[in-house]
This record gives sequence, structure tokens and C-alpha cells, in this order.
Amino acid sequence: MGHKSSISRTWRWPAWLNAAVLLLSSWIFIAALSFQIRPDTEVVAVVFPPWWSTQQALQAAASANAAFVRTTAIPAVLVVRPEERAGLTRLRDAGAWIAIDPRAVAACLNLEELKDRENDN
Repeated sequence: MGHKSSISRTWRWPAWLNAAVLLLSSWIFIAALSFQIRPDTEVVAVVFPPWWSTQQALQAAASANAAFVRTTAIPAVLVVRPEERAGLTRLRDAGAWIAIDPRAVAACLNLEELKDRENDN
């Protein structure tokens, strides 16, 4: 006798969210391209877990036989010179999350000093 009418409501993806996802994915893609290490680079910035202190990051880099170049404003990011063969692999095994081109983090470095060091080699 009683007839229930079922009203189905559909959830719609907000239009602004499409733009936000596109913006975020574009930013990540551009950052990934600029952080890539050039094949001829000798000095890299390595990112260790953010909860590590500078001392822990230095010990990990030393255990990978990487020559210390300098620290950055972020304690878990160091600029090092890894050994020629398997240096980056050893750094990753020692706990480094990623290795990036130190020029990409120029805000943390003195870029002129880095250019002078690369020109000396």
C-alpha cells in the first residue's frame, strides 16, 4: 500500500579538485626532473630520514665511504662526494632515501662555492 520512493544521491567530484590534482602532479613532475643527478656529477645531496640528526646522517655517509662536503639548513640533508663505483648504492644501503643534484637545493648551499669546486676537478 505504502510506496517508498528511493531517492538516490550521487556524490560528485568537486570541479576545483581536478585543477588541484593537476597542479600537484605537475609540481611533482617538474621537481622530479630538476632533482635528477646529472651523469657527470661528482657531488650529490643525499636526503636521510627527517628524524635523523646531523650526526646520524654524517655517520651513515661515512659508513658508505662518501667524502663529506657540507651540511645544509636541513639536518638530514648532506652534500657528499660518493666513491666512483657503487657510491650511490652504498649511500642508499646506509639509509639515504634519495640522492639529488645539489643545485636543485641551491637555497641551502652557497652556489658559487659549489661551482668553484666542480671547476677545480
